[in-house]
Order: sequence, then C-alpha cells, then structure tokens
Amino acid sequence: METQNVVMFQDFFPSMKEKLGAEGFIRELCNGFRLLVDGDKNVITFESLKRNASILGLEDLRDDELICMMREGDLDGDGALTRMEFCILMLRLSPGLTTGCKK
Repeated sequence: METQNVVMFQDFFPSMKEKLGAEGFIRELCNGFRLLVDGDKNVITFESLKRNASILGLEDLRDDELICMMREGDLDGDGALTRMEFCILMLRLSPGLTTGCKK
C-alpha cells in the first residue's frame, strides 16, 4: 500500500495578525515574498523557491511538490508567483484567518 507524504504545518498567521494588526501582517507577508523572490525577475520562480526552500523549512520537499505549490498559487498561469499571488496563496492556506470573522 502506497502512502502519500503530506506536509503539515502549524498555522501561526492568526496569532501574527492579532499581534501585528492587519497592516503589520501584510507587511510581513511582503517580507516573506522578498525572501523567496528571484531578484532579477521580481517574481517567485520554481528555481528561487527551490533555492530558498530551507528558509521555510521545506528543504526536504521534492521538485514535484514544489511545482505543485507553485501551481496552487499561480493564478495567471505564467509559471511564477507575483507578490499578489503569493499573498493570496498564503491567505488561502490559513483557514484560521477567516474563522471567527466578524460581520
């Protein structure tokens, strides 16, 4: 029987948002983008993600898993993540940010 590897992570975004406020939280997301960005292209490419995966604790991920992450966030299908695509992806991956939302 084949088992699939699942990457589990603790979602710190809700507590970060509470501590930093909305503007501070968005600023930190932008800082995360800057850590992973390809400086020449100003987007996150597969190569820049692979090169910097250890910053996120993802050094053990296979290439196909990194590609899958890229595809998940690549809204325009160009094979790279813009700052907006990265931020949207990070927010989508954090269900805790929307639980308990006030209307």
